[in-house]
Amino acid sequence: MEYKQIRARKIYEEVADSLIDMLRAGDLQPGDRLDSVESLAKSFQVGRSAIREALSALRAMGLLEMRQGEGTFVKQFDPSRFSVPVSVAFLMKQEDIKELLEVRKILEVGAVESAATHYTKEDIEAMQQALTAMEKAKGNGDLGEEADLEFHLAIAHATHNQMLINLMNSVSEIMMETMRETRRLWLHSEQKTTTLLEEHRTIMEAIQNRDPVRAKSLMFEHLTKVEQALSQFINK
Repeated sequence: MEYKQIRARKIYEEVADSLIDMLRAGDLQPGDRLDSVESLAKSFQVGRSAIREALSALRAMGLLEMRQGEGTFVKQFDPSRFSVPVSVAFLMKQEDIKELLEVRKILEVGAVESAATHYTKEDIEAMQQALTAMEKAKGNGDLGEEADLEFHLAIAHATHNQMLINLMNSVSEIMMETMRETRRLWLHSEQKTTTLLEEHRTIMEAIQNRDPVRAKSLMFEHLTKVEQALSQFINK
């Protein structure tokens, strides 16, 4: 039996979620000034670094703003921002997203080229299983994201390069979070869900045909669309 791993939540995420709950409940209103970092740290009984990280994440979500010499204030906010995972919000500065997508392009465009040369029958079967899971997960976001990530990790495994596999595994958690946000922004219709599935399928077919040039082109195009979808969120 396979068990889903439980991700340990960071202290700053707990603090940020607590502040979000106060916003939802109306205990914090637009225009309210937050206590100082030192005071918040004492209230939450955590270190000041955790408070700073939490406030950074909430500023990235557009919920707070810092006024020079005055402090941190609650902004007029869009309730839809509450659906964004805090761990993703911490990366929602444009430069961070740019760097994250650059890392994915460097790793995955290179990986798909190598996979097209070195894959085995078992590797293709793993990709196919992930695609089947994606198709079955229509309407179930969590399962769709997991299957999406499994597809990309299956490509990495198909390279049979352990260093690359380790690198992909090391960024898999943040990949999952950005996939979750991209799918929320992108997949608001059955047509787009089908389009995403077909993009993955054509990438797999290029690998299976041992066509590294086409596989690289398709993966680059796919990740560029991911980048554009995330940019829509950042630039709201």
